Amino acid sequence: MVIKMELMDKNKRYNSLDRYYKSKFNKKVAKISIDAGFTCPNKDGKKSYGGCTFCLSGSNEFAGDKMKNVLEQFQDIKKVIENKWPESLFIPYLQANSNTYASVDKLKEIYEPLASIPNIIGISIATRCDCFTEEIYEYLNELNKRIPIQIELGLQTTNEKTAKLINRGHTMIEFDNCVKKLASLNIEVVTHVINGLPYETEEDMLETVRHINSLPIKGIKFHSLLILKGTKLYQQYLENNFKILTLEEYVSITVKQIEILRPDIIIHRLGADSSLENLIAPLWTRKKLVVMNEIDKLLRAKDTYQGKYYEKKTE
Repeated sequence: MVIKMELMDKNKRYNSLDRYYKSKFNKKVAKISIDAGFTCPNKDGKKSYGGCTFCLSGSNEFAGDKMKNVLEQFQDIKKVIENKWPESLFIPYLQANSNTYASVDKLKEIYEPLASIPNIIGISIATRCDCFTEEIYEYLNELNKRIPIQIELGLQTTNEKTAKLINRGHTMIEFDNCVKKLASLNIEVVTHVINGLPYETEEDMLETVRHINSLPIKGIKFHSLLILKGTKLYQQYLENNFKILTLEEYVSITVKQIEILRPDIIIHRLGADSSLENLIAPLWTRKKLVVMNEIDKLLRAKDTYQGKYYEKKTE
């Protein structure tokens, strides 16, 4: 299957999120990260304690002030963004921890005020595949008919051995079933993968993308593994000194993943970032634009693009 190059960003060789939103809305779209005070079953003991080994604070380093309500957080950050992009459209992004890990009544207390914000184009909800009930699916189905809902699910890897090592706490069967259920409700799913997890091979990372290709997933975020101060992964790194990908290795693997990625999937991110005071390794991730530029350069140098080597699996 060959991707039509004219559908991509003029300066990219993949389906970038920025191009997708600009083609759809003809405006800049900004996501506003919000911390609604949720926790996680992988932290509170329902599944495990301490969370995934790489997790420092539930991905809330760049979210709003959780001491404020969700509307206050939204408005605070919106004002800052509007100074840079005055004509922007916005998506509230419930980023920190597992944002479907509560009763439907509690979810409504959080979601409904966000859904009432004028001129937003949707709500993005980060969560885990094991944080849904039938009642939650029913509510999301109803809400999605009023305002577009996007669910972000952490997969990280399809290698079950690695999943146990990083204490992911859910199985591939749970992940696959959740994706299929959400897709059956016409709810958009974006998934996260991490390149460079301890002891994973290049083939492991490519296999994760091949599996994503087989699912009704609309978007993907590629992250480099980050060793952050205060995490279990940091302790493992001190004890075992496992290999960390170099910039060149990360770029090479990510380009190969892009080459086999299903052509219609939108790439939301190509790298990870963290506050500098917490970052131990790899230090090259401090320069996020450099990482993106190196990926673009290699795609051009190889004269390759998203989906060039995509192969549809047949049953």
